[in-house]
Amino acid sequence: MLPVFSIIIVLILSLLITRIASVALTLTGLSQESARFQARSAFTGVGFTTTEAERVVNHPVRRRILMVLMLLGNAGIVTAMASLMLTFTGTEQNTAVFWRIVWLGLALLVLWIAATSSWIDRHLSSLVGWALKRWTKLEVRDYARVMHLAGEYGISELAVEPQDWLAEKTLAQLDLPDEGVLVLGIKRPDGSYIGAPKGSTCIYAHDMLILYGRSPVLADLDERRANTAGEQAHQRSSAEQQHVLRKQTQIDPYT
Repeated sequence: MLPVFSIIIVLILSLLITRIASVALTLTGLSQESARFQARSAFTGVGFTTTEAERVVNHPVRRRILMVLMLLGNAGIVTAMASLMLTFTGTEQNTAVFWRIVWLGLALLVLWIAATSSWIDRHLSSLVGWALKRWTKLEVRDYARVMHLAGEYGISELAVEPQDWLAEKTLAQLDLPDEGVLVLGIKRPDGSYIGAPKGSTCIYAHDMLILYGRSPVLADLDERRANTAGEQAHQRSSAEQQHVLRKQTQIDPYT
């Protein structure tokens, strides 16, 4: 049974490593979806699309993260394959092989549930993000010095999907400034770029938004869907922003 436990441990570590890397990449400004794709691609050695590769390779911090992922991925895959071979060799008893398959199947099922659980994802990502901010300097981006980013405020890329709350609406309809979010730019799927877009500018599915605001709000926007819950999330975020503004007014004597 030792080979079975070995491969289970390798799979757990692989899941944890890619999750840590995903959160680390989001701290460099990538959207959550893009960060997860890049982390899994680097760890498994699948590769990237041309556009994604340019955005990662040209960023020194992202490049270092993916280099470590590639190294760990190669070692992890080799270890997993070796453990898998040991699991089904070295014994001629059909019963032993059967129970090894059962244990391995159950472990894979549990890992699949953990990997697809939004509750686990939310709490694990929060924990990893806190740890990375506490013990690393990954939140220092290339543009941090220029824009004087500090505290909860940052810049992030957000890929708009068809089912997102942001899709098929103008900036005026979204009223993102009411949530403390500014749209700095929009990159269209055809490669065109709209800088400092106006309120009449419409956001379409597959656009890439460059956003500035508080990190929790940007993360919520990335998960927000086009339904009643999405509208309620907008209202809650707007109310919270008003609270933030009142606190800032108390701190700043010139407002």
